[in-house]
Amino acid sequence: MNDTNTEEPTTEEPTATEEVTTEEPATEEPTTEEPKMAQSNMKELIEYIAKSIVNSPDDVEVTEETNDEGIMLKLQVADEDKGRVIGKQGRIVQAMRTLLRVKAAKQGTRASLEIL
Repeated sequence: MNDTNTEEPTTEEPTATEEVTTEEPATEEPTTEEPKMAQSNMKELIEYIAKSIVNSPDDVEVTEETNDEGIMLKLQVADEDKGRVIGKQGRIVQAMRTLLRVKAAKQGTRASLEIL
């Protein structure tokens, strides 16, 4: 027996009267951050991390200096909290420096951290 009922599948294509619209996402205009804002963000990052790990968060001070090499952040904590900020074999301060460098690189500058 031959199967005489062989129908080809039909696919519907859009007709000429149907409009296919694709909406492009709205692009934001690039904003240029001022260097002062970049410094402030980095300063706040270091200050937040330091206050989170020390016993005396009120004694945490971060000062910033700008020189020809980039931004130098100086972190000052209570004497009894220096060990907490530095960490075993300097791992915590190294992690803070790494985060600082990443943030600075995203903003197109260089930054360093010094513990006082």
